[in-house]
Amino acid sequence: MLSIDHEPWGSADAARLRDAQRAELDARYGSDDHEPGAEPTAETVSVFLIARDGDGTALGCGGLRFLADDSAEIKRMYVTPSARGTGVATAILRALERAAGNAGVRTLLLETGTAQPDAMRFYEREGYRRIDNFGPYVDEPLSVCYARDLP
Repeated sequence: MLSIDHEPWGSADAARLRDAQRAELDARYGSDDHEPGAEPTAETVSVFLIARDGDGTALGCGGLRFLADDSAEIKRMYVTPSARGTGVATAILRALERAAGNAGVRTLLLETGTAQPDAMRFYEREGYRRIDNFGPYVDEPLSVCYARDLP
């Protein structure tokens, strides 16, 4: 059984998942300089969710950074390699969409990168459309941006 709950940004499992994501992306991009813009923090990511299996093991995470208008940016979507392909990422994404909708968000935005074709396929499959790079990602050759309008 999968549960998805709000968790503090600074919890041990949240930090472990974000560190694992960072290590994977550093390896994919061959450096640790692959994220334009301000690094997400507890102050800027108002919603942070963690998915856990029935034993309480943290399998994945994702957060929301609310933007100035009625939009929010998905940050730090990550699923452990052993849980990929099991529906965990989709469950986290849908929970983030519900949280965003409940907060009055009309459009969800996100940035992924050119070395993450699996993420690009995932977001496209889940109803996100490719858009011109926005905000800090404008003119960033490694960035690929997506959006989805919420009902």
